[in-house]
Amino acid sequence: MQAVDLEIFFNFRSPYCYLASKHMFDLLDEFHVNLVWLPLGGWSGRSPPERAKFKVPIARQDVGRFARRMGIPHNPPPKTTDPTRAGAVSLLAQDQGQLRPYVIEVMRAEWAEGQDIGDLGVLLAVAERVGLDRGAAEAAADDPARHEVLEANWRRAQERGIFGVPTFMVGEEIYWGQDRIDFVREHLTELRLARR
Repeated sequence: MQAVDLEIFFNFRSPYCYLASKHMFDLLDEFHVNLVWLPLGGWSGRSPPERAKFKVPIARQDVGRFARRMGIPHNPPPKTTDPTRAGAVSLLAQDQGQLRPYVIEVMRAEWAEGQDIGDLGVLLAVAERVGLDRGAAEAAADDPARHEVLEANWRRAQERGIFGVPTFMVGEEIYWGQDRIDFVREHLTELRLARR
């Protein structure tokens, strides 16, 4: 069976990406898809600072409701948390076959425990817990080439009209938001890509 690409645009600073991280990888188990991992850094894919100051209190209530429904903790990190290093190290985790545990653990540390994943010490501790080499993770965190990949991913998103995260793409179909994962699942089912 011919697998299709499942593109995921993701920013570690988004609470909605935290919610998505609990279920999005299930799609890889359920369907014949090739994950195209497209992490972003900084403010890419997020509300700009001037809008965020109004949006954050409402978004935190909203995410709190989803978290309660899902039975997961919700303890937001400091507002100053920068996700860029986490995105850069995720590229290393992908290269080493550790993307799923890395994403889940980073999001747990950030959104369940309230840790600042922009702090190198916090991020490296997470990386080590999922089996990444500490030295390699430290080099990846501030690697200009990896940071450029994050920027290129954002340019790619903008070229396609994508403005927020998480966003999932299958062909020309765009699904924005963690609560759209079921629509992705339905589309992949219609394409007869289910593994069983």
